[in-house]
Formats: sequence, structure tokens, C-alpha cells
Amino acid sequence: MPDSRPRLRTWTVRSRIVGLLTALTLASVFAAGSVAYLVERARVLEQVDRNLESALEGASFTVASAESPWPSTEEALRAVVQRLAPDDNTGTLGIVDGRAAWRPGIPTDLQLESLPGFVERVVAETAGDRTVMGTFVDEQGRAVRYVAAPVLLGDGGDAAPQSSAVFVTAYDIAGELAEINEAARVFTITAIVAVAVTFLVGLWVSGRLLRPIRRMREVAERSSAASLAERIPVGESRDDVSQLAVTVNGMLDRLGGALASQRELLRDVGHELKTPLTIVRGHLEVVDPADPGDVEATRELAIDELDRMARLVDDLRAVARLRDPSAFSIRPTDLAALTEQIASKARAIDGADLEADVPTAAVTARLDPDRITQAMLQLVANAVRHARGPIAIGSRVRGDDVELFVRDRGPGVPADLRETIFERFRRGEAEGRGDGGSGLGLSIVQLIAQTHGGRASVIDPPDGLGAEFVLALPGAVVADEAVADQEPDEQAPNEPTHPGQPAAAEPGAPDRAGEDGGGAAAAHPPDAPEEQPWHRS
Repeated sequence: MPDSRPRLRTWTVRSRIVGLLTALTLASVFAAGSVAYLVERARVLEQVDRNLESALEGASFTVASAESPWPSTEEALRAVVQRLAPDDNTGTLGIVDGRAAWRPGIPTDLQLESLPGFVERVVAETAGDRTVMGTFVDEQGRAVRYVAAPVLLGDGGDAAPQSSAVFVTAYDIAGELAEINEAARVFTITAIVAVAVTFLVGLWVSGRLLRPIRRMREVAERSSAASLAERIPVGESRDDVSQLAVTVNGMLDRLGGALASQRELLRDVGHELKTPLTIVRGHLEVVDPADPGDVEATRELAIDELDRMARLVDDLRAVARLRDPSAFSIRPTDLAALTEQIASKARAIDGADLEADVPTAAVTARLDPDRITQAMLQLVANAVRHARGPIAIGSRVRGDDVELFVRDRGPGVPADLRETIFERFRRGEAEGRGDGGSGLGLSIVQLIAQTHGGRASVIDPPDGLGAEFVLALPGAVVADEAVADQEPDEQAPNEPTHPGQPAAAEPGAPDRAGEDGGGAAAAHPPDAPEEQPWHRS
């Protein structure tokens, strides 16, 4: 049954990036604004307390500095309250015997007597001639900061008893904080607008920056094995996203090439297998069961064709294994010792009249000795099969490059075949070079060379007779480095370096590695893309 649960909408990378950055920006702005507001608010409240203390000191000075004694505390309180010049958001009150008695001579912003319960609280707090500073909040939430102090006169001897008098001055906290509250409100609105603009700009910018990624997804959705022709447009910018688009286009190119090579391989394999199958079927259809000689001849022909198909399958498996990076173990190797070892093994091939050209100078090259041995033995086997006369095998150094070669005295390779002879299922058509073979031998040689960052080619020998097949390995010379611990002669060429690695060509059985003749210097097999030295992708 189909899943009936509702699918949650997945946020895109663009939405997550912009949303996260917007949230962080909003949180940062409001955190900074909140800290600034709290600091400024604390400063204002501290200033209010200082102003209250200053007002109290002024009132005390007024009482103490009178030229003649005050007749009563009530008169002293009246003089203090009415002479006081109140500030904005302030109120002053004189309380006599528990009631509001005196007010300033000019109107004030804060009417303390109108605050329910304020007078009673002050009278209670100042009982016992105490001076108090506190905050009063009425039922409507209006807060005032106040200071209250009793008015005390010096002993007058036989003076009459004095009334209870309390001086009170206060600040309206809301009024004092109004300015910074307004600034905070403006800041909040501005911050919200700025963050909203930042969000919209971020959406626009991220949309442009991530457009190649969206196109990658669209191209990937439309791409299939049937069509890999579409590519991602790349703008003039060279940022990381554009470089990613270039990389994806390159990957699509490689995938397209691999698919084309796969189709070509299947077509070629089908063609190569069709011929022996047709031959076997044709002879089986016309064989005379009553003729023992005809039956035996047909049997031998069928076995021969089946052997040829088996060699083709083995070579295809070898090509597949050589595409695995673990099939190669590239390490510093003594070039002279390797050349001598290859020559020694090549002499075991039937019909090989071999001459070795070993470099006299000690040279260490970075390569896979087992794979190079496999390639060189394949070239020797081809030369033995398709050419007559002596065969030269050797190596040489050109700067930092290493070249290993096999030179024969055969009919040579026509110039028009040198561009294609190393391709899969391409066979030489020169005299003696078109018979037998699976068509994969030189393709394997080229693949080994390319994995080393080089190539296989065929050139004319110095005397112009025959053909010279060359494995060119650029930058393979190792300067001032010891030869690898394991010398090439410590391991037979048909023993794999890694598990699953194909074996090198066996002496006396050249057909197992392919039987092609001549080759091309510049041709690259379609299934073996160019690679950097000692790296496979």
C-alpha cells in the first residue's frame, strides 16, 4: 500500500543557510541592543538616586542654615518644600502629622499626594526618625523612586513639643526612562526592518550563488544512461560553486565517455565472439557424422575457436582488473636490474632471438615492476609472432623520463595504422601482423603505460628497419633515492602484487596477454582515459 502519511516539506540548502544567518543576525542585533538598553537603564536609575541624595542634602542645608531658629518643624518643612525648584518628572511633598500639608510653589510633573497609599507608606517607614530611600508602585503599575526624611530641629530648651514633619521628594521612573525606551523602540523597529532587508538580500544573493547547484540537480534528474549530453552552464565567475559546476561537467564528460566505451566494448565483443561462433556452427551443420575424419577435423576446429574465445574472455578480465588502482604497486625500482630481468624472462619465449640493451648508469625509476614486465613481455611476444630475426629489448633515460622499448626487424607498421593500433580490437594489417590474437594485447600495454602517466607508441628504428615499440614514462626517474626493498627479481611477473591483481604474461604463452602487432604513438584507447602519474580516478 502507498504510504499515506503526509510528507514533511524539506528545506532547501538556500532556505537553511539564509534562515540560519537571519536568525543569528536577529539574535545578535537584539542581544547587543538589550545589553546597551540595560546598561543605559542602570545609568539612568543610578542618576535618579544621586539626584534624590542631592535634593535631600539641599533640604538639610536649608534647615540648618537658617539665620534664626525655626519656630516649628512645620514652618521649617514649609520653607524647604516651597523654596525647592523641582526637576522634570519629579514631585515634592511635606507631610505633617501623617497628612500631606505642603507642596512646591510651582506645578510639578508628579503629584505624590495623588498616589493611593503613598503617604501612609512614607509615614510608616520614617517612624522613629529614619531616613529611607525606596521605590513605590501603585495599583496601575506606576513606579516612583523616592527619598523621605523627618525634619528635626535642635533642642530649644523650654520649646513647645514639635509636630511630626517628613520631607519627601520623588522621581517618576517611567518619565526618566521614557527617552531610552523610545530609543529602544526605534532601535527595535530599525533592527527588524534591517534584518528583513538582509533576509531578502540574502535570498537573492544565495539564489544567484546556488543557481549552479540547482542546475546540477535539474541536470542530474534529466540525465540518464540514454542521454548525458546536457551540461551545466558556467558563468564568468570562478568561485567554489562555479568550480563545482565545472567539476560536475567534467564528471558527466567522463561518464559519457565511459558509457560510450562500454557500448563500443559490448559491440566489439559481440563482433569478436560472433565470428568463432559462426565458424563452429557452420562446420557443425555440414559435418558428416559417418566420416570419422570429418568429425575429428570439425572437433579440432571447434576446440581451437573455443580456445580463442576463452583467450578473449581472459583478456577482457585482465583489462577490467587493470582499471582497479589496487592492481598497481608503484615504487622505486632499479631500472637496469628490471631491464635485465625482463630480458631474461623474454628469452624463455619460444622463437625469441633476444638482444638486451641495459643502461650502464645506476638509475632508480618509480614504476610498478610487475606491470611493466607484463607489458614488455607482451610486446616481445608480439614481435616473436609477427616478425622474424633478432629482437632488441632495453631501456633508456631522457632527462627525468624513462623509456623501455622492444625493437624488431619485421615489416614495420604503416603510418596510417599507428594512430589506432593500440585501440581495443585493432589488429595490424601489415604482412604477418593480422593473424591470431584477441585484439586486446596492445590495449593492455597502453592501459599499463597510461596508469604510469605515460603512453605506449610505435616509431621507426634508427636504421628504418622494422618497428620499435616504446613505453614512455614521464618523470619516473627518482633522484637520490634508494631502490625499493623488494627488487623486481624477488617476485615472479606472474604473481600478483595485490589480491585480485592479474598475472603478468607467462613465457611461452603469449596469447594469454594478447597477440597484437605494431602500434600508434598518439592513440589513446577510448576506454582508458588519460590519468596523472601513479593515480587512478
